[in-house]
Amino acid sequence: MMNRRFTGLTDTGVLRSVNQDNFYIDPEGRFFIVADGMGGHAGGEEASQIAAQQIKTYLNTHWDSDTPSHILLEKALLEANQGILNDQQENPERGDMGTTAVVIMFRNHQPWRAHIGDSRLYRLRETRLEQITEDHTWVARALKMGDITHEQAKTHPWRHVLFQCLGRKDVNTVEIARLDLKAGDRLLLCSDGLTEELPDETIEQVFEQQESCEVVAKNLVEAAKEAGGSDNITVVIVVEDGDNQLLEEDDIDTDIQ
Repeated sequence: MMNRRFTGLTDTGVLRSVNQDNFYIDPEGRFFIVADGMGGHAGGEEASQIAAQQIKTYLNTHWDSDTPSHILLEKALLEANQGILNDQQENPERGDMGTTAVVIMFRNHQPWRAHIGDSRLYRLRETRLEQITEDHTWVARALKMGDITHEQAKTHPWRHVLFQCLGRKDVNTVEIARLDLKAGDRLLLCSDGLTEELPDETIEQVFEQQESCEVVAKNLVEAAKEAGGSDNITVVIVVEDGDNQLLEEDDIDTDIQ
C-alpha cells in the first residue's frame, strides 16, 4: 500500500522583511504548490497568493471531471495567470507583479508536474539528487546554448531575469510533463531562496538525511539562512513510501487520463 508523507515550510529569510513566497499542500496529498512572487512587497506577495489560491480552487473544482490530467493542470496555471492579470487591471500599482509556480499532482495513479519561472522540483532517488525542472531564466538558457559557463552563471547579473512567469499576457501555455516516480523517491519543491544559497551538493546531503519530512525541511531552511538567507525560502517535501502503484514515465499510456 502506498503511503505518502509530506510537509511544507516557508521563512522570510535573514534580509527580507516581507515573505513573497506562498505554498499550498492539499490535505489529501493530491497536489502541492510553491509560488515565489515578484514586483515589490505588496505585488509579489499578492501574485504568489493569487496563484496558489487559483490553482488550488481550479484543481479542487474540476478534480472529478473527465478532463485529461495534463490539460487540467495546464488550465489551473493559466487560470492563475488570468487571475493575476485581472488584479493588475484593478490595481495599477501592482501592474508589474508576477510569480513563479511549481506544482506536482497525483491523479488516477499518475504523477504530473508543471512549472513556470525558476522555482524548482528536485527528486532524490536513493542517494542521487536530480533537478527535474529547468529554470525559465536568461542564465539557464545561456548555459544551455553554451554562451556562458557554470562558474559565470553563479554570479551573472542577469541570473534572476525570467523569460517566463505567471502574470504576463503572453503566457498561453505552461510546461507540463509526467513525472517518473518510484517507491522511496523524495521530492522537493522550492523557491530560489533555497537554491541561491545552497549548491545542489549541500541540498543533497541535507535531503538524504534519515529524518522526518519536518526535520529535513527545517534543516534545509536553516542551512539556507546560515548561508546568507538573502531571499524568502520555501520548501515542500513529498516522500513516496511502500509499494508504489504510480507509473513510471516510460510506462504511461498517453491515452490514459
